[in-house]
Amino acid sequence: MMKNKILYAGLILLSLNVISCHKKPEPVFRAEEVTVRLLTDAAGFDDRSFNAAAWRGILEFYGDTWDDAGQRGISYDVFTAQTQDMRVPNLRQAADEGYGLIAVTGYTWARALDEVARDNPQQKFLILDADWFHLPNVMQAVYAEHEGSFLVGAAAALKAREDGIANPRFGFIGGMPGAVITKFEVGFVQGILSVLPDAQIVDYYLNSWGEPALAKTQAKAWYDSGVYAIFTAAGSSGNGTIAQAKEYRAAGRNVWAIGVDSDQFEEGLYNDTDSAVLTSMFKRVEAIMIYALHSVKNNTFKGEVITFDLKAGGVGYSAANPALGRGIVEQVEDMKKQIVNGQIIVASTLSQAMRLPGFPQNLRAIDD
Repeated sequence: MMKNKILYAGLILLSLNVISCHKKPEPVFRAEEVTVRLLTDAAGFDDRSFNAAAWRGILEFYGDTWDDAGQRGISYDVFTAQTQDMRVPNLRQAADEGYGLIAVTGYTWARALDEVARDNPQQKFLILDADWFHLPNVMQAVYAEHEGSFLVGAAAALKAREDGIANPRFGFIGGMPGAVITKFEVGFVQGILSVLPDAQIVDYYLNSWGEPALAKTQAKAWYDSGVYAIFTAAGSSGNGTIAQAKEYRAAGRNVWAIGVDSDQFEEGLYNDTDSAVLTSMFKRVEAIMIYALHSVKNNTFKGEVITFDLKAGGVGYSAANPALGRGIVEQVEDMKKQIVNGQIIVASTLSQAMRLPGFPQNLRAIDD
C-alpha cells in the first residue's frame, strides 16, 4: 500500500541527483538533465486554469517563465490529447521517448495511465486528482477541493448579503461529473448555506472540460434569471462564465463569476482595475509538479499519494478582488481557521452532504 501523507512546502527543497531511463530509446535531450512531458486533455496547457497551473510548476522548476520558455523542447514539453482515444498512444509515445517523468492532468487519464504504467514499470508517472493506483512507478496527488470551495461559497454569500440581495441564487457549472468535481460542488454549496441557509442553488454539467461557449450560454441564462454568482469547475469552460460576467458587469449588472484552480482575477478584468471574478478557489498544482520533479532529480521518487488540504496550503481562495472588502475577508479567514482546526467539518461527498440539514437533494453531482 502507498503511504498517504500531507505535503508541506519544505518537502520540495530537495537536492540534485541524476536518473537514467532503463531500456528506453536514446532521448533527444541531454542525459544529465531531468526531463518531463506534460500530457493534458483537449483544453490544452493554456486553459488559464488547472492545466495552466501544472505548466507553471514546470516552468518554475526550470527557471523559465510563460513568456520565456527557453528550455521547452530540450528539458520539458507538453502534448495535448485532442480525443480520449489518443491518451494511450500519447502515453506510450512519451514512455518510448525516455522522459524522466510523465505527468498527466486529471483523473480522466486514469484508465489509460494504468495500462501504460503497468507495461512500463521503469517509467515514472505523475497523475493529478487520483489516489487509487497501487503501482510503485505512479505518484498521485489529491486535493481537498471541498475545503477551498467552502471558502469561495461563503465569500460569495457574504457579498450577496452585503449587497442586500433578496432571495439570492447561486449556480455551479461542472465539467465531467465524478467524485473530484463533486467535492467542488458540495463544498461550494456548504459554504453558501453556512451564511445564507435559505439560498437557492442551481447546477449544470457540461460533460466536457473545453466548452466555454456552452458555459457562457448557461451563465447568461442563469444571470438573466437572477443568479448572483456562478462557480465553474470545468477546465477552460470556465472562461465562458467569466466572459459573460465581464459583459454584464461592464454593463452595470451586479453578477459575479468565481474562478477555479488558478487565481483568475486578471481573466475577469473588464477595465483597468475592476474584475468580474469575485474570488477564485485555487489548487496549488504547481507544488506537486515541483515536488515530483525534485524527487526524480534526487532519486527519491516513489508511488505515493500526496494530499494537499487547507492546512497544508494546498487549496485556498483569492482575496485579490478589492470588491470582497476587508470585512468579508476577515470572516472568510475565520472560517478558514475553523476548518483547519476542525471546528468546521466540510463534507467531501454528495452522500455525506445530503445528510446535512437544509442541503439540497436535487443536485446533479455524483460520487463515482
